[in-house]
Amino acid sequence: MTDFPLLVLTHDVPLWVAGLLITLVAEIYSVGLMLLTRYVYGVSRLSLNNEVAGFKFAVVGVFYAVTLAFVVIAVWEDYRDTQGAVRDEAKAAFDLHRLSYALPQGGSEIRKHLVTYIKDVREYGWPAMSLGKPSEQVAKDLRLLTAAVLAVQPEDGKQNTLFQHSLDLLTVMTDNRNERLDSSDGSVPPILWFVLIVGGLITLGYPAFFAASNVVAQVLMTASLAALVAMSLLLGLAFDFPFTGDPHISVYPFDEALRQISEQASAP
Repeated sequence: MTDFPLLVLTHDVPLWVAGLLITLVAEIYSVGLMLLTRYVYGVSRLSLNNEVAGFKFAVVGVFYAVTLAFVVIAVWEDYRDTQGAVRDEAKAAFDLHRLSYALPQGGSEIRKHLVTYIKDVREYGWPAMSLGKPSEQVAKDLRLLTAAVLAVQPEDGKQNTLFQHSLDLLTVMTDNRNERLDSSDGSVPPILWFVLIVGGLITLGYPAFFAASNVVAQVLMTASLAALVAMSLLLGLAFDFPFTGDPHISVYPFDEALRQISEQASAP
């Protein structure tokens, strides 16, 4: 799944600009529609709807709040899970590098392809995921690393145990890589974004059905509601694409794995 319009928005537009635009659109729509209906129908006529419209607005507001909260919590949990997958992949890469010294022929081919894989994840993987796509170069590196691991021929029971463990670590790397790739192009289905946006328009349009005697107070209440809905949508948008824009998941775990590998390689 790829939400290209939303992905492009988060990739090409700074978060504060996107937040300002979303809030501005919400404010103009909600406050403008409310003032327009007051001008067209008059306060006295709209005030007749206050009791019924207020009750229905409470129902609509609760329904939309539950839906919006569900999406925000879901994308936040997916964001945290993806963070964990990145850390686990990087730790498995370092553990495999350390284990390779105990494999036949010193595991030199494994270490060579492993270092290349980590460097290319940093150089090519993150920029590709920021666009919701996998990196072909990183996929090639993983294939070469897998071939190097499978080429190991254990010579005794101890080496066979280490070989099996190296396969487990390779599996951890592959599974966590797939998890971060699955999350890179968004976890919220387009239909759910459609429901959120349309629901937001309905919710923000409801203040236009009734009128308070104090227009300034009604404008402030309507503007506050619009800002709250806009910021909540922005929060969901920011965390739905964990490698795009800011905030985004850092490549630091791979930087740290590469540093530890360098220290290990230079140790006597």
